[in-house]
Amino acid sequence: MPHTLEFDESVADATDHIYEKIRDSVPRFEWEMHAPLVAEINRLKAERNAIILGHNYMVPEIFHGVSDYTGDSLGLSKVAAGADTDIIVFCGVHFMAETAKILNPDRMVLIPDLEAGCSLSESITPEDVRLLKERYPGVPVVTYMNTPAAIKAESDICCTSANATAVVESLGTDEVIFLPDEYLARNVARNTDVRVIAWHGRCMVHEQFTVDEIRAYRKQFPGIEVIAHPECSPEVCSEADFVGSTSGMISYLDRARSNRVIMVTECSMSDNVQEAHPELQFVKPCTICPHMKKISLEKTLASLRDLQFEVTVPEDIRARALQAVERMIEVGRDTND
Repeated sequence: MPHTLEFDESVADATDHIYEKIRDSVPRFEWEMHAPLVAEINRLKAERNAIILGHNYMVPEIFHGVSDYTGDSLGLSKVAAGADTDIIVFCGVHFMAETAKILNPDRMVLIPDLEAGCSLSESITPEDVRLLKERYPGVPVVTYMNTPAAIKAESDICCTSANATAVVESLGTDEVIFLPDEYLARNVARNTDVRVIAWHGRCMVHEQFTVDEIRAYRKQFPGIEVIAHPECSPEVCSEADFVGSTSGMISYLDRARSNRVIMVTECSMSDNVQEAHPELQFVKPCTICPHMKKISLEKTLASLRDLQFEVTVPEDIRARALQAVERMIEVGRDTND
């Protein structure tokens, strides 16, 4: 593989097969700026014995160009646990890299930008959780995977957006504390008789979608199929044809009834699944997560080259967080975020 960061024949030979996957999303002139970085990152992976995990919300040049595994955060961390590499580079936000470290304590986990945070995960603190447990003594705490390790460590069990209802009902209690996503909690509450005590956290991407916006898309594109993530408001989810986790949304595309769809989630996801579904026209509401977009090819290369921005989790926190994650896994194997 070439060491040059200029686009030349060797870089083209190493990367043109990748460009074929994303040519509908990335113009050729733009790809020629990305390709030298893609080639160098892929060369360094082999040299460093590293793998790159790319979340569904990454830009296409990262998702298709350098990621060894792609998907949701928990699924990626579980895949990494079975990989025989020394280094994990997580192209996602910080809580995702922490989850990888929780499940891979003896591996070096890197994140290309330490400031790649999350409005949802930052909406609650460990002190908030402890106060809630004092206010509702004996009520179990169910925590969404989209939280820092320190919040998971204060919880009884974790959940994903795919298995949240099953996790809540597995506890056999009349009520639960559900953290931190208010909308996901309300969507779960609609599907169970268990009383769900919600926190007020929200995802800054998914809370932007409105019922009026969905109806406007239906008016503009008659017959369009609306696929929404359950971090959207219950009102928006009620307007959708399907509601599911990131992996659930991708799976649903195989059985979409319309040839035109809109994925009500972070906009890069439509770009990343387009290659696998050339028969579908994706209407793309460009709602961007600024935290995810902190992760770039340049920063990924620097992280891998210099082994910078290592993610660490104190062992006492890691052990308690791992217990909450393992309890979730015991509930069932449907663990997509």
